[in-house]
Amino acid sequence: MTISVTWPQVLAWRLKRQFIDPATGPDAVSVVRRLTGVQAQVASSAELAVAVRHAGPRPGEIDAALWQERTLVKTWTARGTLHLVPVDELPSYTAVLGAFRNWDKGSWQRGHGVTAAEVAAILDAVPKALDGRTLTREELVEGVIEVTGDAHLKEALTSGWGALLKPLSFLGELCYGPPRDGRVTFVSPRDWVPGWPAEPLSAEEGGLRLVRSFLGAHGPGTPETFDTWLYRGAARKAILRGWFRDLAPELAEVEVEGRPMVLLAEHLDDLATTTPSTGVHLLPGFDQYILAAPRDLEPLLPKEARPKVSRAAGWISPVVVHRGRVAGVWEAKNGEIAFDLLEDVPADALAAEARRVAALLP
Repeated sequence: MTISVTWPQVLAWRLKRQFIDPATGPDAVSVVRRLTGVQAQVASSAELAVAVRHAGPRPGEIDAALWQERTLVKTWTARGTLHLVPVDELPSYTAVLGAFRNWDKGSWQRGHGVTAAEVAAILDAVPKALDGRTLTREELVEGVIEVTGDAHLKEALTSGWGALLKPLSFLGELCYGPPRDGRVTFVSPRDWVPGWPAEPLSAEEGGLRLVRSFLGAHGPGTPETFDTWLYRGAARKAILRGWFRDLAPELAEVEVEGRPMVLLAEHLDDLATTTPSTGVHLLPGFDQYILAAPRDLEPLLPKEARPKVSRAAGWISPVVVHRGRVAGVWEAKNGEIAFDLLEDVPADALAAEARRVAALLP
């Protein structure tokens, strides 16, 4: 039987599932796991995304999880962007993203100024250069040149946003290591990640795991909404539909204001009994509550809010969320929070949330 729910119910359920309303995340790793990763190219935004959901945020908890405890890992995953993910979930990403192999396409190679032979040389050389070592970017480039004997690769490897390192991340051959003197380093997951599997997951098993995780925080969903989150809509549709089809025994059909979607069956009763949110929440830039939803989801992101939220060069602004939807944006100035609101927001609730979040800012 298909149940019908409203978007306000869905958004309230997502707020609850994502530890936003209420902020009950028990620890950083649990928050990152629930969110299916936290986008991390802006480290302060990633830290705040965890802190605002944490029942007892502790300074330095993410750094400790990354570099001492090794329970989180930082690398390129969904949409080719830097993320924090739990170490035991990284194999699912590498199984799926490594199977897509967009770097084999001539258009990708031309766009990055490399030939197929050069890509193959880099993919072969980086694991050899990293074997048992922690290298800065400059050291890694020199290591690749030493392995290949091809100095031309230096230009390709030092230009752009690490584009030629992303395939290695997708293949499970590279992730971030501990910073050294303020500089980024890279390591091999085989050396760095506790319990790295001797045999890789299949793309099918990795895909099923990611779909489950995605629906558990960002559902109800469809193959299309999952694809937009994972690969900007560029994954093979037959593969995605196959993952959802294989998961059918675990899924329940939901109609969201006339739109058919699916949810993990274990969450169906919770969604059906969820009432719309009335709270006010401040979320940082690049927050998963925004990033994991379609950009044209009007109940979450009204048209008039889109230019303020999605800025130039892919920047996603910090947002004010009221009743589950974006009601404005905010920024921190000299330790104070300034708002640009698009609608009326309860002043007392907004002030209380601003005090809470301001205390979490670096």
